[in-house]
Amino acid sequence: MLVLGIETSTPVSSVAIGSEQGLVASMLLARGRGHAEFVVPAVGALCEQSGVDLGSLAGVAVGLGPGLFTGLRVGVATAKTIAQALSRPIIGIPSLDLLAFAVRYSPRLICACADAKRGEVFAAFYRRAPGGVQRESEYSAWAPERLAVEVAARAEEVLFVGSGALLYRDRLAGGCFEIAAVSEAFPRAEALVGLAMARLEREEYDSALDLEPLYVRRADAEINWEERGALIRRPERVKIPGRAVEGNGGRARRRRKGER
Repeated sequence: MLVLGIETSTPVSSVAIGSEQGLVASMLLARGRGHAEFVVPAVGALCEQSGVDLGSLAGVAVGLGPGLFTGLRVGVATAKTIAQALSRPIIGIPSLDLLAFAVRYSPRLICACADAKRGEVFAAFYRRAPGGVQRESEYSAWAPERLAVEVAARAEEVLFVGSGALLYRDRLAGGCFEIAAVSEAFPRAEALVGLAMARLEREEYDSALDLEPLYVRRADAEINWEERGALIRRPERVKIPGRAVEGNGGRARRRRKGER
């Protein structure tokens, strides 16, 4: 069972193809071309170099953010187009979940913390669980100082992971915490493929028509228009899956009716 993963929630774009036996191919771009210029050619290059035909894919997975607005739109739109063209299921996974999953073996409370620009971070708290991690908070935008207060109030050791923690290391100081390695600073398509594989096996798909990026605050453009008196109508765009984030070794878990 082959799965294509697309992750574009941060300045680092990545695509990967993997199966139950492990990673088949991956490609990452940290600077240079934008998401729109990178993703589609990268998918083509992966298939060509690995000998994988797109038609052999069992599903498509995409990182939902929260993250950069333009990057998220590119990633989600590309994943939906491929999934619909191939008539394959699509699975969206929040990008903070990918960060936390990368350090899932830590016994500490995990805080996935991505740079949100504007002097803020996107963050959520997780704990180690059988086969993966369990989310303990909502996905939210924080000022680093406020997040530091929240961590201190929890009065336990915390492992930060993500670009936000690295960027605001000094402003998060004051609590008992550690920051994961730079190699884990950005969500990766490889982790996305691994998490999506488990959901594909349980047939926990998303609707391609309804799948949207996970936004936890308004875009700059929306704020500017509303300050000018424009009324902006938007659909519900926060799509939050179940609280358990499991890998292939995790416990099978069906969604409860109405859970997102």
